[in-house]
Amino acid sequence: MRQLMQSLDLVWLESTLMRAAAVLLCLTVHETCHGLAALALGDPTAKARHRLSLNPLRHIDWLGLAMMLAVGFGWARPVPVDPRYFRNPKRGMAVTALAGPVSNFLLAFLAMVACLAVYPFITSDTSAAYRLFIFCRIYVAPLSIGLGIFNLLPIPPLDGSKVLGAFLPERTYFGLMRYERCGMLLLLALSWLGVTGNLIREAVAQADWAMWSLVMQFA
Repeated sequence: MRQLMQSLDLVWLESTLMRAAAVLLCLTVHETCHGLAALALGDPTAKARHRLSLNPLRHIDWLGLAMMLAVGFGWARPVPVDPRYFRNPKRGMAVTALAGPVSNFLLAFLAMVACLAVYPFITSDTSAAYRLFIFCRIYVAPLSIGLGIFNLLPIPPLDGSKVLGAFLPERTYFGLMRYERCGMLLLLALSWLGVTGNLIREAVAQADWAMWSLVMQFA
């Protein structure tokens, strides 16, 4: 019995560490790509504040990380963006915002490619190749897809609201942005009620299947 409990503890610990590593990776890539997109459009704010980094400590909000690990809904420290540097502020904000979700979809795609690459080297369920396969397939890919889809919801302060703003009149756009704080409360309420969770899970399952089918074309 003691050996069984120790084995279960080790499995739980390994699973928790893998999930935490996946969350840090997905959030870090997401925020870094926001900053890179802004820099490409002429805004050096993120670079000046050392946010163009793959060091997760530069991006992590500890409460948001804890929420992400506990309930699957969380956040990182937003990358600072100054739209005054953009030739077209609304369009610049939309492109900068879109860079985050797009980077998550690309990360998920690369994680699936990594699965194919290491699969022939799996010799046992304790091998390094097997652990890397599980990390990419079970943790990184679905989490990154989910983060990308979630952030495309057109609710402030999510990225989708800024993408939507590119198609709205300026008065409507800036009016929408005034409700960012209310939007976070709305998201928390929807998450607590299970509304966003159910929708996101279904969307992730469909996107995961479609993306995996695409990756398998290269196998």
